[in-house]
Amino acid sequence: MSRVAKNPVAIPGGVEIKIADGNLSVKGPLGTLSHAVSSSVQVEREGDVLKFIAREGAANANALSGTTRALVNNMVTGVTKGFERKLTLVGVGYRAQAQGNKLNLSLGFSHPVEYSLPDGIKAETPSQTEILIKGIDKQRVGQVAAEVRAYRPPEPYKGKGIRYADEQVALKEVKKK
Repeated sequence: MSRVAKNPVAIPGGVEIKIADGNLSVKGPLGTLSHAVSSSVQVEREGDVLKFIAREGAANANALSGTTRALVNNMVTGVTKGFERKLTLVGVGYRAQAQGNKLNLSLGFSHPVEYSLPDGIKAETPSQTEILIKGIDKQRVGQVAAEVRAYRPPEPYKGKGIRYADEQVALKEVKKK
């Protein structure tokens, strides 16, 4: 059995979980998420915990049970606390401004970049050089952060660009004659 799947997922108060027809939905104070569970993974609810068991005979059931457990744990965390990713803009004149479901970026191009946020994702700009991306789906929050970062990834000589707040950029030395 997968080591990850051995740990049960605790269900906090205020979270409803429904398992029907191979679909698992989690409803909490921040919203609702659902996931299609593979037929090779059996989900059992015992009180206020969920257990994930690999069915015998399936080729990749062991791996899928651990993956399903991790995804459901992220869903429970998302509907209770939510997820956030912080981006930092480094460079002279690099600015960000959140307006509704749009993120306006000034990144040194000849034109401003306007990024439309998908449903369920919110962006905040505490300062002009910081972006906070928030949502209940961990994968979507990370994907939006990666798409925003891709407009101007940090370059290796001066470190200018959009980077994650916890990212360390290794700077290269300039060529010498």
